[in-house]
Amino acid sequence: MPVADEGTRFVDDVSGHTRSFALEDGEQVRLDWAAVTHRGRRREVNQDALLAEFPLFVVADGMGGHVGGEIASASTIGRLGAVVEAGTITPKTIEKALSRAVKDITSHPETTDEGTGTTLTGVFLDTAGAEATWVTLNIGDSRVYLLRDETLVQITTDHSVVQELVASGRLSPEEAENHPYGNVITRAVGPSDSVTPDYVRLDLVDGDRFVICSDGLTKELTDYGIQHFLGEHPDPADAVRAMLDAALENGGRDNISIIVLNVSRGTEPSNADASAADASTADVSTADDDDG
Repeated sequence: MPVADEGTRFVDDVSGHTRSFALEDGEQVRLDWAAVTHRGRRREVNQDALLAEFPLFVVADGMGGHVGGEIASASTIGRLGAVVEAGTITPKTIEKALSRAVKDITSHPETTDEGTGTTLTGVFLDTAGAEATWVTLNIGDSRVYLLRDETLVQITTDHSVVQELVASGRLSPEEAENHPYGNVITRAVGPSDSVTPDYVRLDLVDGDRFVICSDGLTKELTDYGIQHFLGEHPDPADAVRAMLDAALENGGRDNISIIVLNVSRGTEPSNADASAADASTADVSTADDDDG
């Protein structure tokens, strides 16, 4: 469900989406989200792509000369969209989809550049176990943030040269901000790279808010800035719109993709929402892992 505005500086048409469903114990959960992808102010094309369809919310930031990055991100998102349609979201089905995406990428003559590939990051809701949980996935330097109890935490770890230097103590976080290798990543979905994401499992907690974004946002907004706009805008669509506008005002040097996802437990859905959501949740829980 990508939402893009390529011709205007500020975006006003970001729409919100809601999904309500019941857990196995009958407790109601409501998810509210909004998403946008934008070319930015300096790039000629948008090589980002995103998917925000229950129960999977992901952003891909393509890289490569000519149209290679655009093909890489679109292929990856397209393959993951097919997994959502099939009804089973697990690490196994995600990795199968990414392997297929790599084959798609290598089948295009436009993707022969050595640097062609895409990042991938996001979250999916896993309802197969006794307790529903979130699972984050990450390849590259796009990010998942979690706002919980008024504290913003970066859940994913960047796969980048700069992050490796910070982790080894050779570079401070402040020095990393403007390091010349800031755009060099160490893992991507592409012809010569691993397609196995890092995963982190998180509890399903009332009041949690996720931000899933490409580095086009984090180049222009600090973590403090992201938290500020979340605090100012409880509604996901308003938060997405405000962050995008701020990123564009701050320079918009890269393509920008943002998903904001709110979690509410104990929310009573309408009868129609509950019936549809129950059916979808059953599909996610019971479909065979080999599908997709």
